[in-house]
Amino acid sequence: MRKWIAAALMFALAAPAAAQAPKMQLWRLDCGQILIKEFNSFFSDTLEYRPGPRTIPASCYLIRHGDDYLLWDTGYPASFKGKEVDRGAAVASLRVTIVEQLAQIGLKPADIDVVGISHMHGDHTGQAAEFPQAKLVVGKGDFELTKGERDPFGPWRADGAKLELMHGADIDMFGDGSVVALNLPGHTPDHMALLVKLASGNVLLSGDMYHSTEARQIKGVPPFNTSRAETLASIDRFERLAKHWNAKVIIQHEPADIAKLPAFPEAAQ
Repeated sequence: MRKWIAAALMFALAAPAAAQAPKMQLWRLDCGQILIKEFNSFFSDTLEYRPGPRTIPASCYLIRHGDDYLLWDTGYPASFKGKEVDRGAAVASLRVTIVEQLAQIGLKPADIDVVGISHMHGDHTGQAAEFPQAKLVVGKGDFELTKGERDPFGPWRADGAKLELMHGADIDMFGDGSVVALNLPGHTPDHMALLVKLASGNVLLSGDMYHSTEARQIKGVPPFNTSRAETLASIDRFERLAKHWNAKVIIQHEPADIAKLPAFPEAAQ
C-alpha cells in the first residue's frame, strides 16, 4: 500500500499543472471623431431620431490575450491627424494615432499580432495598413468590396499574407473561446461584432450593429445598410448573445457606452 501511495504521489508531482488562463486586458483607444451634419436622415431609414447635427466618437480597442495583442478596428487614417476632413454628410477629425497610443503603454506596431476589422467603412479601417505584419481578420464580402485605389487592406492582398475571412460563421480569435468575432451581417455584407471574456465580466463590442443608444432601443436601421432584413436578424442575435453572456454592451459610436470602460491608458481586466 505504501509503495502504491508513494508511486501515486510521485505521479501527481510529475504531472504538468493545469494550464493557466491567459492574462486578459481591454483598452479603449481614441480613433477619431465624426460630426454628422444631419444625424436623423443619415442614420435612420424611418427618421425617428432628433434632427440636427451630432458629434460621435470613432473608438477602437486593444485586447491582450497572454502574450498576444489584438487590435479591433483602426479608426480614421493617421493622415487625418490635426485636420477636419469634410466628407459631405460628415466631418472627420483625429486627435491622436493608434501608434502614438500604443507607445504610451510600451508597445510598437510590430507587437500587434491580429487586426480585426468589424466592417469596411473608413472610420474603422483607416490605420489598418500601419500593422502589415499582423494577421487580418475581416468579413469576406467587405474585403472583396474594398479593392481599388484607396484599398485599406493592401498589405493583405499578396499571396501568402496572413488573412482570415469571415463568411457565415463566427471566428474564435485565439482558439479558447475568450475572444470571438461574431457573424452579424446587414450593416455591410459580412459585418462583425466582438465578444471579449474578461475576468471582470464579458464585454460585447458592437462594431456598427448600432450607432447610438436610441438605435438599440428602437432597433434602428441606417438607410445605407446592405440589407435591412439581415440587420434586423443580426440585432436579434446580438441581443440574445448579450443576454446569454450577461455582457456589457459597448456601442462603439456612443459616448455613454465607451465611458463604461476605463479611460486610456488604464485597461479593463
